[in-house]
Amino acid sequence: MPTNDVPDDAHIRPAGVSNDTVAALGKLSEALEVVENARGLLYAFHRLTGRADLALGEAVDMLRDAGHTELADQLDHDIVGRNVIEGRWTFQVVEDYDANYYQPFVDAERDARVALVDGKRHLFEAEMKEQRRTAGARHHESRPNDDAAAAATAADARTD
Repeated sequence: MPTNDVPDDAHIRPAGVSNDTVAALGKLSEALEVVENARGLLYAFHRLTGRADLALGEAVDMLRDAGHTELADQLDHDIVGRNVIEGRWTFQVVEDYDANYYQPFVDAERDARVALVDGKRHLFEAEMKEQRRTAGARHHESRPNDDAAAAATAADARTD
């Protein structure tokens, strides 16, 4: 059997770990992935709000140049640079989310894996892959073959 037709050690559950434990850690990993997605959306909100504020500043300048000084002054005073949440711009919202929710969640997920499965990641998914793939069939390998992995690493090194 080729070496790439079996999982690597990083994706084999330690001896004595139950199916329930692997399933629970899989659900915890799934929850973290949702948090990662939410964090990405929060960063998109941050970027889009910033772009909107800069575009608003340009619109204010254009209105002023077009002779609409009173309207431009009102927009500049009321909206340009305004907090999105009481006392906060979006960067502060992102920082609070990262410090008070995201990082503790990441740490807790890692700590659970370290305590229960020697820190191994994605055991639930790795086992699902083994159940669903066609062993021995091309494009159903358990992992990249050692030659392909080495070639990819060498190619990456050449582009740096």
